[in-house]
Amino acid sequence: MISLGPTQLPGQETNAFFQQANKFLSQNVKGGKVDYKGIHSDPAQLNELMSLAARVKVSPSNKKEYQAFWINAYNLSVIKGITDHYPLNSPLDVNGFFDKTSYMLAGTNITLNEIENEILRKKYKDARFHFVLVCGAMGCPPIIPKAYTPDNLEYLLEQQTIKAINNSSFIKVSENSLVLSEIFKWYKEDFVDDQSTEIDFINKYRKEKITAGAKISYYPYNWRLNAQ
Repeated sequence: MISLGPTQLPGQETNAFFQQANKFLSQNVKGGKVDYKGIHSDPAQLNELMSLAARVKVSPSNKKEYQAFWINAYNLSVIKGITDHYPLNSPLDVNGFFDKTSYMLAGTNITLNEIENEILRKKYKDARFHFVLVCGAMGCPPIIPKAYTPDNLEYLLEQQTIKAINNSSFIKVSENSLVLSEIFKWYKEDFVDDQSTEIDFINKYRKEKITAGAKISYYPYNWRLNAQ
């Protein structure tokens, strides 16, 4: 069992995590890219943050806090996994980066795939997660220089989804064809249901609407490291 200091309550540790995560990301993320080289040369701040993340206690009963914690935990664990093996050209250079390497987070040893698929996707079925979970590659939507918190979570989920869907390098449109990130292929069930298609989802967030009959294809995912 994790022992908390006499004056350190679970809620205080959670607040401290959000504050320190925000500080770390603001200092090490710029233009959607991460300073892996700098973090690798001086990992103390990240290591302290990951140690704090290991002790945090969050409950699904507090939905926004729970989701915000796990989104940050995912993104920070990606950075940790990359800097632990730096230099490298892609997260795929590390065998089992997503499905074998585990991190101690909120008192649980867990992999990146488990955070994404079990903690977030399976539990909440919110396709917007795909635009805030950053896998360390250029094909991902860009990481932002701030932490997700219970207060800004809903706003940022919407904003990051809108930015991605309206980004011409992420959603490529020409006449009656639509070329999408393989994210839409791999997680198709998150974007469609019995009543709606991928195009319906995209048009919910897109300023220039896509015609319903547009032909959909997918461009190859760019796994090159999202390094500064």
